[in-house]
Amino acid sequence: MADSRIVVVGAGVAGLTTALTLSKNPTYKITVAAKHMPGDYDIEYASPWAGANYLPVSRAGTAAADWDKKTWPELEKLAKHHPEAGIHFQETALYNRKKDTESATGEWFAEILKTDPWFKDTLPNFKALTETEVPPGFDYGTSFTSVCINTAIYLPYLTSECLKAGVVFKRSIFDHITEAAKVHHSGEKADLIVNCTGLSAGKLGGVEDKDMMPARAQIVLVRNDPGVMCSGSGCEDGEDELCYIMQRAAGGGTILGGCYQKGNWDSQVDPNLANRIMKRAVDICPALTGGKGIEHLSIIRHGVGLRPVRTSGVRLEKEKIGGIWIVHNYGHGGFGYQSSYGCSQIAVKLVNEAMTNNQ
Repeated sequence: MADSRIVVVGAGVAGLTTALTLSKNPTYKITVAAKHMPGDYDIEYASPWAGANYLPVSRAGTAAADWDKKTWPELEKLAKHHPEAGIHFQETALYNRKKDTESATGEWFAEILKTDPWFKDTLPNFKALTETEVPPGFDYGTSFTSVCINTAIYLPYLTSECLKAGVVFKRSIFDHITEAAKVHHSGEKADLIVNCTGLSAGKLGGVEDKDMMPARAQIVLVRNDPGVMCSGSGCEDGEDELCYIMQRAAGGGTILGGCYQKGNWDSQVDPNLANRIMKRAVDICPALTGGKGIEHLSIIRHGVGLRPVRTSGVRLEKEKIGGIWIVHNYGHGGFGYQSSYGCSQIAVKLVNEAMTNNQ
């Protein structure tokens, strides 16, 4: 079979995972072309800002739940056998309030607000918490074993795995998606382009997806050890604010969040929100500071990221634009990591179909 030249546009977790999955086929010669690469920190580049963890917000019976379910074994395998990936297991607790079901955060957390979510049969050690195990202000909770990802290690790990498989990386900026066909490392025109541009799909020529919008996140990265990964479904500070705490692997610090501010493009840290985030974290997890106040948090840095939300759902499909096949894989919102392998498997299937049609 003849080789096929493929350009993946975007080097976030979706683009890197898709490139790595595609590289399993030795006839695919892959270039990853992107404005931002692992190691960069920019408001346009969502992946480095993520927590990141596996906390399935997908609803039972949906394609998204299937993507999450297929991703778990891959993350579990990395946590067990590949410490160099920067992923470790964490005991996890979810604390829920009944009144959050109609809020912005409750809409996001709809599945995990349940006491019997679909992932109870996927994640180890799932159980309902007793009343004494739930912090004041919450009505009920669940616990299970999950993973937390140190994105500062994991994104370079994916890059290294791609490089070992022969994938070539190039810095590029495109006004139109079809321009990517010109940057394949062979010097010849690409046969197919994979679009993993995240929020940029809203303005990229040839795509210009009007369904793309940001859901702003703000975090505080601290040195303190929480002893558990936990989240609350909401708070009294606003319906688009909540609390989540996750300790990254390999000394990556502890992420304190957060918010889910739809349509908010602000890239600057809101100091008042930062104080609320820290106060909520210390309240829900006193172990962070040994029962003391936020002044005992050791801050590494503050951060803001824009989740690439697509109001009509993730776009996983193929189409021809300007005579070249484009496979789209974008719009993952706040679940890019936990759906990454499931979505990349669908993207590879679409690439295979398109390449068959090209022959």
